[in-house]
Amino acid sequence: MTGRNQTIVPEFLLLGLPIKSEHQNLFYALFLAMYVTTVLGNLLILVLICLDPHLHTPMYLFLSNLSFSDLCFSSVTMPKLLQNMQSQDLSIPYAGCLTQMYFFLFFGDLEDFLLVAMAYDRYVAICFPLHYTTIMSPRLCLFLVVLPWVLTTFHAILHTLLMARLHFCEDNVIPHFFCDLSALLKLSCSDTRVNELVIFFVGGLIIVIPFLLIITSYAQIVSSILKVPSAKGICKAFSTCGSHLTMVSLFYGTIIGLYLCPSAHNFTVKETVMSMMYTVVAPMLNPFIYSLRNRDMKGALRRVICRKKIHFSL
Repeated sequence: MTGRNQTIVPEFLLLGLPIKSEHQNLFYALFLAMYVTTVLGNLLILVLICLDPHLHTPMYLFLSNLSFSDLCFSSVTMPKLLQNMQSQDLSIPYAGCLTQMYFFLFFGDLEDFLLVAMAYDRYVAICFPLHYTTIMSPRLCLFLVVLPWVLTTFHAILHTLLMARLHFCEDNVIPHFFCDLSALLKLSCSDTRVNELVIFFVGGLIIVIPFLLIITSYAQIVSSILKVPSAKGICKAFSTCGSHLTMVSLFYGTIIGLYLCPSAHNFTVKETVMSMMYTVVAPMLNPFIYSLRNRDMKGALRRVICRKKIHFSL
């Protein structure tokens, strides 16, 4: 190692979003509104699922974990982005940057695995409706919730430890609004081949295998529906799966477009915009997709409000 390679970088500079200064306040208000909507909407889902016994089912167990994951996933990046948009200080400490990267990977991977659990739940509900309660036992549900937390913990720790062993030179400017793994690797003056191999193999498995499992689940669902062609059954099945498919399309669509279909022009701008889609937009849309189009959630909200009115009247 040369002395240059051993330079300790105490902090990084997050350039943020490519927004003109005259539009800064407008976008700040927009992103603040989006973040507040994300927090309040996902908190509402969590509260309703906790308070209403009718929602104590496997599907809503997974949904509550997904809402918590979305809430935290957005909170990893948005507060720092909003702070930087109103401050001239764009710095983030080295330890803070690694911490942000760890939680970004953790909650991003967690959402990935939870979408698989929700797809399996819909597969069992539609393909084996008479055996649903037997198959989706409390033990299996607990396993499908705990396993993602364990796997994502090890995956996030692995990348964080591999990143911590690297050295960074005098260039500490990150052309992004958060400490992205790939952006940090580009700044390192150490050998990053091990990190890149781990990203390629382990990261590929984290994305590809869950995506294939989801595709397989819905292929089985479509096959099962077509075996008994009933207009009522088809409408019910697609209304049940529609919200989940919307989230899957938004989440994986942006990731595939960002990492598997890179463009040669304006890569930084494209990377930033598409990152906003799955870190900010997707968590914000989750409450609307799962509550406004869901009769169970609407019913739970009415029951909770009625109970509160009765309580206050007494």
